[in-house]
Amino acid sequence: MQKLKEANLYRSELIPVSGKLVERYNKCLLKLGFTKTKLKTFHIDGIGWSPEIAEEKEAMHYLNNGDANAHGIIISPLQKGKPVYVPFHTFDREIMQHVFKTHGEKIHDITRDCAICLDFDQGIDAFYEPLDVLKYKTVFINFHLINNLVDVQKEQLKLIETFNSDNNFIDERIHEQLLVSAKTYGDLRNRDLELYQLQFNTDSFYTKAFNGVYVLRDFITPIIVFEDETWHKEAIKDTNYDVLIYHIHQPELMDKLRDHVIIEYDLETAVKTERYERIKKFEMTQYLEKTQHPVKDILDNPILYKSYLNKLDIESRKKVMSVERYLEKLETSNQYKIADIVDLKLFEALHKPHSSLEGRHQDLIWKLLVNISPKDVLYWYWYDKEDFYASFKEWDDSLKEWAIAIIRNKI
Repeated sequence: MQKLKEANLYRSELIPVSGKLVERYNKCLLKLGFTKTKLKTFHIDGIGWSPEIAEEKEAMHYLNNGDANAHGIIISPLQKGKPVYVPFHTFDREIMQHVFKTHGEKIHDITRDCAICLDFDQGIDAFYEPLDVLKYKTVFINFHLINNLVDVQKEQLKLIETFNSDNNFIDERIHEQLLVSAKTYGDLRNRDLELYQLQFNTDSFYTKAFNGVYVLRDFITPIIVFEDETWHKEAIKDTNYDVLIYHIHQPELMDKLRDHVIIEYDLETAVKTERYERIKKFEMTQYLEKTQHPVKDILDNPILYKSYLNKLDIESRKKVMSVERYLEKLETSNQYKIADIVDLKLFEALHKPHSSLEGRHQDLIWKLLVNISPKDVLYWYWYDKEDFYASFKEWDDSLKEWAIAIIRNKI
């Protein structure tokens, strides 16, 4: 991952945490029912997730109490606008934007000397069956301050009221109580510490519950797509919901997505795009063996590219060039079918969200398409960074350099 880090493409916007902020973070962990971190320094993202703590606890989603109960931690106003690097749901980023848009000024004030625990409550205590994900509707965002600062403020105001009553201003015991409270928590009289509950309404989304599920419910018929085959088999036994259920690698899924006007393709237009060139070149790398030139040079140099293309065995060459071969044949006769000539995964990779979809739905469908057929390194990086990182580790160094150059040229 060092190459990605050097290119500022690997979690480059994390916020460093040290000193008193570590103490406040640990108080949040305890308040949320977790154990403290032993680390003295670490980094966090926009929702308060830390890669170092995840590694320490050997749990990527250590801020979850089970799949149904997600949490967040705010210890700094610098978290505003920062990425959520490992979201459990695709709407986690939107939730944090909503939080800072609504309570940004209060958060800035509160985090001067306190930390905020976030509880994302969708009214589900625990998941029992895979189709429980359909219960996601409204997420209630609740805020809890460490040290119960809101209650301390109320006590401090009550002490001040008592101090100002009758002749209590001469009572040394009240003096002492006020001094202790002020030294411990500061003067809370004019602080606005009330963070009222927020609501966030979900529509279509992806969740990592049950090892990955897409919930598409803003279309003709609700469609549930499982990444895990075991949970998919379990879900199709459930007859309580009127939904269509698929495994992500079922061929029928793409047909249904096209029928429901969720995705579309236009091969004649696609072959003229940079995206097609990226996909075709990445496809070719899957068949290269023991090359005399670096992979990046082969992909970037047209002469080398043609040379190595012609060195591939005939079946591999047909797969790489299958789209162009199909379009050439189509010019002479319409009897040819896509499935007879074009490689299936290459064909799937050339789909895109239907142009009629809203922006947020397009992003979700791009993520789904990338997971179905991850062949465009740019969109792969954009829409599923964690999966991209996992594959990136196994690539040839020169292929890594090519992918980094592609991504950096587009951001």
